[in-house]
Amino acid sequence: MRAIVDHGRVYRRCGCHDHDRHQLGAHCPLLTADPDHGTWTFAVDLPAPTVGRHTVRRGGFPTEDAAHTALRRMIEGHTGGFTADPNQTVAEYLTAWLQAKELVLKPTTLARYRTYVTTDLIPALGAVRLDDLGYPHIAGFVHTQLAHGRGRVTIHRILATLSSALGDAVRCHRLLRNPARPTIIPRPAAAERHIWTVAEAAWFLRYCRVVDPAFADLIEVIIGTGMRKGEALGLHWNDVHLMDHKLYVRWTLTAVNNGKIHLGGPKTEASRAWVSLSPRAMAALHRQAALQMAAHPDGRLEGLVFTRPDGEPLRPQWVLDQLRKRTAELDLPKIGLHDLRHTAASIMIAAGIPLAIVSKTLRHSHLAITADLYGHLLKNSADEAVLALAKALDHADALHADSTTPVIPNACLAA
Repeated sequence: MRAIVDHGRVYRRCGCHDHDRHQLGAHCPLLTADPDHGTWTFAVDLPAPTVGRHTVRRGGFPTEDAAHTALRRMIEGHTGGFTADPNQTVAEYLTAWLQAKELVLKPTTLARYRTYVTTDLIPALGAVRLDDLGYPHIAGFVHTQLAHGRGRVTIHRILATLSSALGDAVRCHRLLRNPARPTIIPRPAAAERHIWTVAEAAWFLRYCRVVDPAFADLIEVIIGTGMRKGEALGLHWNDVHLMDHKLYVRWTLTAVNNGKIHLGGPKTEASRAWVSLSPRAMAALHRQAALQMAAHPDGRLEGLVFTRPDGEPLRPQWVLDQLRKRTAELDLPKIGLHDLRHTAASIMIAAGIPLAIVSKTLRHSHLAITADLYGHLLKNSADEAVLALAKALDHADALHADSTTPVIPNACLAA
């Protein structure tokens, strides 16, 4: 035996039994006579979850060096605050990873991760030791999923969840590399965005003002500000400043697994910002304020701006269902709630608003995001830009049309 640091030891043992069927373990005489007999094991004393210490033993290593390496990793993991148990399975790691993520992830994201982990990853890969997980395991999972008819987008999202988990293992030095990178299935191309023209959007709003005025006000505010659906549904009266023609985005409302309603912070830090209100959006908010004040004898506006008649929050799925219902009644192109934000962006760009201003209005964290999303809408602007450049050069030529031909330097003639 040889000590490791202040605690831990490595030794050889086997599975032989004596005449009474007691396992000999490290006391088998063949271990001395035959260097290839048995396997290597390490044991280390670690603090127990409660009081005291407990001994962790892991065996089955083919060589002494392999056992020493595993012991050293176990001690390093304990010092670094993570589990480096060589017997830890993928299921054990992913379960612990989800528990840690509960402190940092939004409920909707956590619910999606938990679904992929418990429904897909653990049943398929959970029994594999984390240290043994490699490309063949993940590739086999992908081929099995494809054979069972799973969509490539869904599989990519599952792999992205696994890659995120394993990436955290690399960052805390639990793994040397992420076996899920690079991904086996490339990121699927984004679905084609469907947006309404300005005429279609205006027609939809006129129609809804007749058949469902409260719903029309909600859509008017979403299109008129470019807010995300969750931001509009989570808007509070305390954050609406009608006198200043502005509102402040502070909350976003989501439904976890289409169930429990959750109010949380906006998508990004840049999303938490002031939003200007047009006269149309102002009118919609004034109408909504009048409806709610009529329902409150004390005349106070508080809580959410957009609610059900009983004052409860609007559920995102209900809003989507209403959008689809009214869209079908008008035979308009079918779009989703987030496409209303894209519609707002396209209308602004078509009106010649500079991309930097559109980006600021949409509260994107970087101008590059806006350019990536809506750069294809700038073709006409690009055409106008180069035409303006050519016109400026032509104008300069015209001013000097009667001037003497410029003298060409001798050096240029020689070249």
